Amino acid sequence: MKAGWILGCAALGVTPALAANLTVTVTGIRSNQGRIVVAICDEANFPKGACPYHGEAPARIGQVTVRVPGLPAGTWAAAVYHDEIGDQPIKYGLLGAPKQGFGFSRDARMRFGPPRFADAAFSPGDSVTVPLHYPR
Repeated sequence: MKAGWILGCAALGVTPALAANLTVTVTGIRSNQGRIVVAICDEANFPKGACPYHGEAPARIGQVTVRVPGLPAGTWAAAVYHDEIGDQPIKYGLLGAPKQGFGFSRDARMRFGPPRFADAAFSPGDSVTVPLHYPR
């Protein structure tokens, strides 16, 4: 049935939005402790909402690659953090800054609050690298 739908769309000149696997390279990891957690968010949920796509990998000093399966076409942003002690979800300090290593796609920066979605946005097929920043 699914193949028939795809062929029917192709015959009409319509390309269905197929899901893809996204690979996120996370850099700047300071320890082997815990896990690297990646959330892929739409604009309405970036960066603290119920992001619909996730991936995790064991932490390694330097960098790790995290695979996020089934990402449909569209515009997305990644929010990443280093869960060093396994106490998900991410913890925030009094001023709203994350207490763990964190980062956003396109290295979007926090300035008196979370980055804008447009500063972190990407499309599936883009190369996504997220450098982590740790609180001092």
